[in-house]
Amino acid sequence: MTAGALLLFAVPFIAAAQSLSPHQRLARDIWKELVEINTVTATGDTAKAAEAMAARLRSAGFPAADVRVFTPAPRKGNLVARLRGSGAKKPILLLAHIDVVEAKREDWSMDPFKLQEKDGYFYGRGSADDKFMAAAFVANLIRYRQEGLRPERDLIVVLETDEEIGDANSLGIRWLLANHRDLIDAEFALNEGAGVGLKNGKPLRHGLQTAEKVPVNYRLEVKNAGGHSSLPVKDNAIYRLAEGLARLSKHDFPVKLNETTRLWFERSAATEDAQTGADMKAVAAGRADAAALARLSAKANYNSQLRTTCVATMLEGGHAANALPQSARATVNCRVLPGEPIEEVEKALRGVLADEQISLTRTGEFVASPPSPLRPDLMQAIEKLTARRDRRPVLAQCGHPDLRPLGPRRRRRRRAHPWQG
Repeated sequence: MTAGALLLFAVPFIAAAQSLSPHQRLARDIWKELVEINTVTATGDTAKAAEAMAARLRSAGFPAADVRVFTPAPRKGNLVARLRGSGAKKPILLLAHIDVVEAKREDWSMDPFKLQEKDGYFYGRGSADDKFMAAAFVANLIRYRQEGLRPERDLIVVLETDEEIGDANSLGIRWLLANHRDLIDAEFALNEGAGVGLKNGKPLRHGLQTAEKVPVNYRLEVKNAGGHSSLPVKDNAIYRLAEGLARLSKHDFPVKLNETTRLWFERSAATEDAQTGADMKAVAAGRADAAALARLSAKANYNSQLRTTCVATMLEGGHAANALPQSARATVNCRVLPGEPIEEVEKALRGVLADEQISLTRTGEFVASPPSPLRPDLMQAIEKLTARRDRRPVLAQCGHPDLRPLGPRRRRRRRAHPWQG
């Protein structure tokens, strides 16, 4: 098998338990074990999950030197595992995160940390994001070793903590880059993103992400002298802030496409209704008129692909029911297009707010994230396998910084590795 043929990985967990092959059963067992370890970013134990997956690999015959668990802090763990190839090419890095967002038991109709199947669906915190992918990677490595696969390049699996934090304090991939870069050095990485597009329950397209919008938050604030509510004045902090936010709500950042989003609109057009498809083709070709852009912008999923977006998400102000507010504050969350300078975004925000009394402060860091190129060798390999498997188009999409195909998909016919994509 060539290295290119290893690009897509998936496990059809939707199969009934009684029909699973031994390899599929192993993959499902690994998935279940991961889901049932509480790895909530702030309070869970990703070190336990990393050790559990390391134990799986070691018991399958991987040498200890090729299965490493790092615990940069209590209950924080990262796994780095390597399947050695011939070394003819540089390694591939297969990256998945094992931490999850908090799941409150009272918000769930079932235990979020038990993998449960109901009506053909699986339920459990992290069952999709991103433990299914982590399980697929581990299960695949075990099978490759069992069958004696020796690819052209090493395959490095990293299961990281703290992806859901996503800041400078995270102890996942950033910590590994800073402390163990030599163990994860690779030609390129495959990570989560995109997915399979469905219509009426049937798959239409296989998405591929090459970049992701960069999130950045801003605090907007207005301050003034305040006073008693029995003596109101026109200069009210809440009103000034609200007027600025109202202007922001009507603002659209300019349309900016890159090679990924242009290809996405071009190829997605065939799967939409006639009007939408025509609008998508027009925008991809750079000839969309105002009406076409307005129609696409009215749909949130298209609008977010077309431009940077900024939206108010939190609001507070005042300190008493009978006092004029001395301050009013809002949080605005922006999702900045890959490659767009943050200075341009901030200049645009100040221009839209159009009020010097509304201060604008960036909170948290901003890390620029240029898109990965659509490498022909990778695209051709992904397209070839997708066509062989499902006969649906591969569509580029704006997502995480690394090139990454993703998504468990139904198996249509049995092949040498029936649970790989």
